[in-house]
Amino acid sequence: MNEITLYGADWCPDCLRAKAFLKENNIAFNFVDVDLDEAATRKVEAINKGKRIIPTLIINGKSYTNPDNATLSSVLGINEQARVILFGADWCPDCIKSKTYLVENKVNFQYINIDENEWAIPIIEKINNGKRKIPTILINDDILVEPENEALRIALKLDEEKITKVFDSIIIGAGAAGLTTSIYAQRDRFSTLILEKKTVGGNAFLTDKIENYPGFTSISGPNLMAKMEEQARVYGAIIKTGEEVVSIEKADNLFNVRTKTNLYLGRSIVLSTGSTYEKLNIPGESELLGSSVHFCATCDGAFYRDKEVIVVGGGNSALEEGIFLSGFTKKVKIVNRKASFKASQTYIDKLPELDNITAFYNKESIALNTDKEGKFAGLRVKDTLTGKEEVITADGVFVFVGLKPNNGSFKGLVDMNEQGFITTSGLAKTSVEGIFAAGDNREGAIAQVAAATGEGVLASYGLRAFLKG
Repeated sequence: MNEITLYGADWCPDCLRAKAFLKENNIAFNFVDVDLDEAATRKVEAINKGKRIIPTLIINGKSYTNPDNATLSSVLGINEQARVILFGADWCPDCIKSKTYLVENKVNFQYINIDENEWAIPIIEKINNGKRKIPTILINDDILVEPENEALRIALKLDEEKITKVFDSIIIGAGAAGLTTSIYAQRDRFSTLILEKKTVGGNAFLTDKIENYPGFTSISGPNLMAKMEEQARVYGAIIKTGEEVVSIEKADNLFNVRTKTNLYLGRSIVLSTGSTYEKLNIPGESELLGSSVHFCATCDGAFYRDKEVIVVGGGNSALEEGIFLSGFTKKVKIVNRKASFKASQTYIDKLPELDNITAFYNKESIALNTDKEGKFAGLRVKDTLTGKEEVITADGVFVFVGLKPNNGSFKGLVDMNEQGFITTSGLAKTSVEGIFAAGDNREGAIAQVAAATGEGVLASYGLRAFLKG
């Protein structure tokens, strides 16, 4: 699994130490004696700028010069309780979430980027029955696929963190609305804790290019969110990722916020959990989720370089992601059940400029076909005017047909409309005193980053009035 070469010599004490450490931890490696291999000597000298320093190790293509055991432990994921290997990619939000959790808990892990190590792809596909699911994490002999942080905590036998501090406000969700709320609240000298189920940035983090945020003619979603996160942290916000809230209760003028791993106390609450993409809910979809059906081009688009993809939808997200995919795929087929797109004219005007995008109108998605091996074979659609059915072929499907609010944990806590969006009044107030809502999970919200930041400001003013009350 690992490609490890140790360049050294039998007379070298540090070489012997490194060899012993690898053997003790049952890690296979190739030993090359530089005294017997002239080419190896030249390679060591090239790595070390002309110096013959040993041991020099090459681990999955990266060099390490005379690493101590602590460094080897860190690089190879060796811990007292287990060895941890994380297969992932830099563009994968769930990978970032798991990496962040392991770092925050001082767990050594070996990170294998599947974009840089093609040999790892067949491994994760074998583990996941042909599906390329990441993160896939090996903890000794145990395999965790796209695990929540609680699963990692249990597998690694980490002690549950005890939180006794009372925060002025606990903000649930680290998207644009939540981060903005925190920035303003911290400027008012109110302490804030941001709890995020996945990774910082929300849906904006998954957006390749943002061209309508004031002050930037163009900026990537991850870069914009990184700037907001940095600002929030500079002002004093505490941000914890991988913390999924399961319940909120009020007792003695304090809110008890319980996640899957911890209990936090706050004087006020801001619900800014955003929304997630709707599914098609057609035959074949559930079976192909994660292998051929996706909801994030930024996350999974890289799997389809020089291949053909289908994008289902006719709004801003569908066209934006379709344009993004066209940058590296062979063909993008946008399937719209309406006679025209409802997206902004800016996106519509870009389509004629891209010769590898084809639009299909008046096509209702009715099923995802599979071949004899259970692999995706095409999207079956029905013409809404003629009723004629046909199959549109491609290598994968990206679905962008709408959003639903992430308010499942708050049912019965605050008032919501029939669609599950939180109803508010005034300065982002909910039906419960001390609880506010901001962002795409609120009734009437506009799914735009600029709008979300404005809602964060509104919520912060509501917090100020309540806390100073």
